[in-house]
Amino acid sequence: MSGIIDFHAHAFPDSLAGQAISALEKEGGIPARLDGRLSSLLDSMDSCGIEKSVVCSIATRPTHFKSILEWSGKIRSGRIIPLPSVHPADPDAVGKIGIIKREGFSGIKMHPYYQDFKMDEARMFPIYEKASSENLLLVMHTGFDFAFERVRKADPERILKITSLFPSLRLILTHLGAWEDWEMVEELVAGKRIYMEISFSLEFMEKRKAAAILLKHPEDLVLFGTDSPWTSQENTLRLFRELALGDRLEKMVLRENALSLLGLADG
Repeated sequence: MSGIIDFHAHAFPDSLAGQAISALEKEGGIPARLDGRLSSLLDSMDSCGIEKSVVCSIATRPTHFKSILEWSGKIRSGRIIPLPSVHPADPDAVGKIGIIKREGFSGIKMHPYYQDFKMDEARMFPIYEKASSENLLLVMHTGFDFAFERVRKADPERILKITSLFPSLRLILTHLGAWEDWEMVEELVAGKRIYMEISFSLEFMEKRKAAAILLKHPEDLVLFGTDSPWTSQENTLRLFRELALGDRLEKMVLRENALSLLGLADG
């Protein structure tokens, strides 16, 4: 197997990284494992055999769209696959999704807590429709978030509602389906034809629960992710391999499923 693909990582422009990481550490109450710079992410990737990382940005204000789009264009490479972001409060969010498509990006990232929306709000529907029509990926934070009050904004029931209403939406659930809502994930989501990645989850749950969800889910719909710099890429990789899911599933999760989803050739 060639290099691993991390489907969920974060980085910031060097001029903003220190400020951004400091603020997020304070808000969330957890330390970052890296300093937030792209060079540090690449060093981490090199140290543990990660070939490519999908770098997810979050527009926490509508005005952030342009700067995120421009930075995403600058960092795009054979190793870095950036996902820009739109804000649901932007009156031209749908138009900006069209811009993201025209600029050649694979998809967008959205976060119900940092962007203040519930996943099944009607105002989100035009965004889902446009992402679907443009064949863009939508990486969506799902489950709770350690930095926010536990209001249900992207729980398994809402996930199933959206996948029912928008069956062609190329939705990727983060954090093994829904962070710290894994009982409901196993009951309602596992086994459905929905992509999920494993970031920021294995560190917080029993191995048998993680393995049960992953073995119940379609093997071609699971992706490796870390949420670096909030977890160590190396440690997440170790925890995943400790689940001992078998060589075939490991290869699919660590590389093959991501290549297929991103439309990339192997080799």
